[in-house]
Amino acid sequence: MIGFSMFKRCLTVLVLSCSTAFADAPTIQEVSVRKVDSTWTFDVTLRHNDTGWDDYVDAWRIVDMQGNVLGLRNLAHPHVTEQPFTRSLSGVKLPAELSEVGIQAHDTVNGWSQEIKKVKLR
Repeated sequence: MIGFSMFKRCLTVLVLSCSTAFADAPTIQEVSVRKVDSTWTFDVTLRHNDTGWDDYVDAWRIVDMQGNVLGLRNLAHPHVTEQPFTRSLSGVKLPAELSEVGIQAHDTVNGWSQEIKKVKLR
């Protein structure tokens, strides 16, 4: 027979595992893009239920339609009380023939989101 303290520990592990498994993915709410001379600037607005250092959006990236990474914006801290939030990436060099890119967000629990928001460049 399992003791009460062992039962509590097992239940705690189960609850923490389930809450991590069902953590929400970040949502890309808006993307603004502009060309400045020969480079591009991206302003990306994200929403996520950041809970602190254990679960927060820690990056977003620009990808082409084949999944090649064209730019990466790391985020240094959780945004628990700042939702949604916008962060920029400037000086991005893109191949001239591109007419569309994707934006993909990353969080510390789920990794790279399945959602890739398509953005027209022209």
